[in-house]
Amino acid sequence: MKSHLCIIRWLFTKLKNMKKIVMIMLMALMVPVVSNAQNDAAKKLTKFEQITSKTGRIFKFVDVRMPSIPESFLGSLSTSIRTAMGEQFNSYFYRIEEPETNRSVAHIAMIEYSDLVEINKALAKLVAEADTDCSANPDYLENRFVTNDGFEIGYYVSKGKASWYMKLERYSSSTVFVKNAESLTTNFQDALKKIEELKAVYKK
Repeated sequence: MKSHLCIIRWLFTKLKNMKKIVMIMLMALMVPVVSNAQNDAAKKLTKFEQITSKTGRIFKFVDVRMPSIPESFLGSLSTSIRTAMGEQFNSYFYRIEEPETNRSVAHIAMIEYSDLVEINKALAKLVAEADTDCSANPDYLENRFVTNDGFEIGYYVSKGKASWYMKLERYSSSTVFVKNAESLTTNFQDALKKIEELKAVYKK
């Protein structure tokens, strides 16, 4: 009889220990889910996302195609001006897209008009400084401008040569290298002019 009681107690102890192990495993699995949810909640919305996330309003989106931006190797980035037409006001964005490939998903920058104005000013300064930075021949140098939405534009200098790049999205690996500064300057200036033309047409 005593032997039976000992076996029962042993089994009961094992079951209690197994229950603890299961609870610990479940808690460990829940931690990444909670962490990911907190990270998603903490992500800052871009200006375009702030507009499109609003409910109870009607918005019409109209795109005008613009010249593509050549990449440093093969391929190019498609661009357009997107007008978000609201009942009381319009919002204007310069849309830059890195197309989807079999190796990566598409990445898209939506640059709001006021940010585009600042980017053009910054780009002029970056271009003016690039030759001096290359002449200094540093082991490594990075010069860039970042908008509130997380869009980046600038260049790296290595071995006396500048490599121009853009980072399209804040929260993803979306860095793209472009052919040269001239193509960036031309495309961004043209985009700004087109938006100003559209603003004159729509008058809002």
